[in-house]
Amino acid sequence: MQGTYTGTIVPLITPLDPAGTVDGKSVGRLIDHIRTEVTGLMPALTSGEGWKLDARQWHDMVAHTVSHAQGLPVLAGIQLPGTAAVVERALLAARLGVDAVVVTTPFGKDVGQDAIVEHYRTLRAASDIPIFLYNEEALSGNRIEYGTLLRICAEIPGIAGIKESSGDAAFTRRMASAGTGIPVFEGWENLLADAVGIDGFIGPLANLEPGLCNAMLVDPTPDRQAEINAVCKRYGVFEDDWYRWVKKELHTRGVIDSPVTCDEAAAS
Repeated sequence: MQGTYTGTIVPLITPLDPAGTVDGKSVGRLIDHIRTEVTGLMPALTSGEGWKLDARQWHDMVAHTVSHAQGLPVLAGIQLPGTAAVVERALLAARLGVDAVVVTTPFGKDVGQDAIVEHYRTLRAASDIPIFLYNEEALSGNRIEYGTLLRICAEIPGIAGIKESSGDAAFTRRMASAGTGIPVFEGWENLLADAVGIDGFIGPLANLEPGLCNAMLVDPTPDRQAEINAVCKRYGVFEDDWYRWVKKELHTRGVIDSPVTCDEAAAS
């Protein structure tokens, strides 16, 4: 981990060619497009279709990101349903040279809070790589409760940050003011003005307009929030398949060679 994380970290989209192969040149251009405005690179998370990438695509996206990072920290997303698979992939991420891994809870609506703690504890026992906690519900089917987050932060060493994507600004504010010493990042563009006390932002808009994201962090006023919301609507960031729309805009701008998604590549 390179110090304490703050500012705008970009959850990179995954550039693919029509055959579904990760396009390394487009990865490089994407990173160069945003390099001066972001504090970290987060490949293979949800905006990168991380839960849809096969093992080769995941490996290549992370490896290309590391090779083009030029000093920016790389925090590799891991979105797999079970602890054993997460541990295996985290060990691979460490071998690829990442600075941290970003890990969801185990998948399933019946996953309890003790099981969530054990999930991260098992990962820590297997590797000393720093861990970003990814608190969301859309993919995993569950979320980390406030007391559980505090417990993980207190009991498990090497927690590098929290991507707080619960969608509840009051919860995010509570976590940000908890005094854990661990940075908290808002994961929803539309909640930035309400997420008082956060250390930074991690969201798909950073692929397109990281400067605007930074401006929002500095000046989180209602007017700035309205601007953020309008830009997100324009680019499709609030759509259920936001990554598809972000890719289309990046392709239109000439940043990536193809806007193809994992599903489109698999169907071709």
